[in-house]
Amino acid sequence: MTRPLHLFVALTLSAHAQTDPEDLLKRAIALHQAGDIPAAIQSYQQYLALRPENPMALSNLGAAYARLARYPEAIVQYRHALKLQPGNAPVELNLALAFYKTGQTELAAATLEKVHRAAPTELQPIKLLAECWLAMGENKKVVALLTPVAEQRPADLALAYQLGMALVRDQQPERGQILIDRILRNGDSAETWLLLGVTKLTARDYPAALADLAKAVALNPNLPEVQSYYGQALLRTGDPESAASAFRKALDANPYDYTANLQFAVLLKEDEKFPDAVTCLRRALQVRPNDLGARYQLAAIAFHEEKLDVARRDLETIVKEAPSFTEAHVTLATIYYRLNRKPDGDRERATVQKLNAEAQAKQQQGLNVK
Repeated sequence: MTRPLHLFVALTLSAHAQTDPEDLLKRAIALHQAGDIPAAIQSYQQYLALRPENPMALSNLGAAYARLARYPEAIVQYRHALKLQPGNAPVELNLALAFYKTGQTELAAATLEKVHRAAPTELQPIKLLAECWLAMGENKKVVALLTPVAEQRPADLALAYQLGMALVRDQQPERGQILIDRILRNGDSAETWLLLGVTKLTARDYPAALADLAKAVALNPNLPEVQSYYGQALLRTGDPESAASAFRKALDANPYDYTANLQFAVLLKEDEKFPDAVTCLRRALQVRPNDLGARYQLAAIAFHEEKLDVARRDLETIVKEAPSFTEAHVTLATIYYRLNRKPDGDRERATVQKLNAEAQAKQQQGLNVK
């Protein structure tokens, strides 16, 4: 016989009333420590239904969600915990990690900067902040952050690797080479070959970069960013099919790899797979908001899809922010002509001719210096 609804509710409330909230919390923690995360989550939720303002339980629930890669739910719990207990460094650190895992790199970096200011000698926030800034292309910030720390900890190869990568990207190969040599002294490693490959890629020695990056991939195909840089070297040595495969692997490992998203989007655009390309570009912009390269590619896709006004508006903004962005001026000129705005098209074409002449003069000057 089915019980009346009011009786079922009364029985449920009675059962909750008989449950000791602290027993629920102890059970949740025990399950969490034992690795039974789904059961732990259920127990934390039952406890928080009775004691919703416990920052420790909220934080633990966030950590349990993070263990299952349910990062958006983890972020909600961490934020709630921090409202109740502002300045809790471990919770802020976990929040930053959840932001990073969901591609919200700017928020992760901002949170880590706060943690670093509160405890400037703590190494974990320093390394995580450097990782965020590397992802955002803020190489100078990484160099400034890590140089004094790396000098104090010369045996820390992870620090040496991060600093070396920032130096190489920041066009400081001589300083970067010092760190590469330090890592090399500790044996052959994927990290060493990746650094060497990036150095040569930055110097536009693409065949040599490809050889070094292939060694890095052979030693550790799962090293962060190795597939992304390997894809770039393959692309620049004329193998777009293999490059696309490398970029896919990079994105399988990290969906928010900025370079892999941007470069793969360009290949997808060339194959007229516009929706997939847009998805990659949106992810790239999530890591580096307002990035000109990603924004240009989105405008170029809008142009190919005959969304001329959308493309025009976006390109006008881009060339205003970056007056020397030649490719953007070229596309904008084409759009103006398509829209029967000849004077505007002529102006953009003249700008392109001027920029090209300036680039040729700089190139010739470099040849004369040599």
